[in-house]
Amino acid sequence: MLTPRSVDDLKAHIGEDLGVSPWHDVSQAEINAFADATGDHQWIHTDRERARATAFGGTVAHGYYTLSLAPALLAQVVGLDSFAMAVNYGLEKLRFPAPLPVGDRVRMRAHLDRVDEFPGGATLVLTLAFERAGGDKPVCVAEALYRVFEEENR
Repeated sequence: MLTPRSVDDLKAHIGEDLGVSPWHDVSQAEINAFADATGDHQWIHTDRERARATAFGGTVAHGYYTLSLAPALLAQVVGLDSFAMAVNYGLEKLRFPAPLPVGDRVRMRAHLDRVDEFPGGATLVLTLAFERAGGDKPVCVAEALYRVFEEENR
């Protein structure tokens, strides 16, 4: 795991793959809980019987469920605890190129594209690619922005 202690430490890794998270099991219980939390009960995510008759062969994870794994999986790749604060700042691009079947495993690969400094910290531009076990293309690709602050009170 990469554990940068400063913006300069991060800048030394621009253009690099920072690492890959461990695998995460995608369960129907998690998908149902996500559906409850978001109000998105579209049957392709929650109705196993009906979804079995589709080209997917079963239920698939919500795209936003996959994206919602980013904070937890990123924390297993890059430790930002040495900063006064680190926050999700948003997304530039987001795509869901392939489905993520429920019952599969997913992991996240993080690449540091840029570090844009501002007084007291920096905006990190990361490409987060979510891969399913045995899949031939990513299930989610996001250009994510995170802000790190080197001082309190920013």
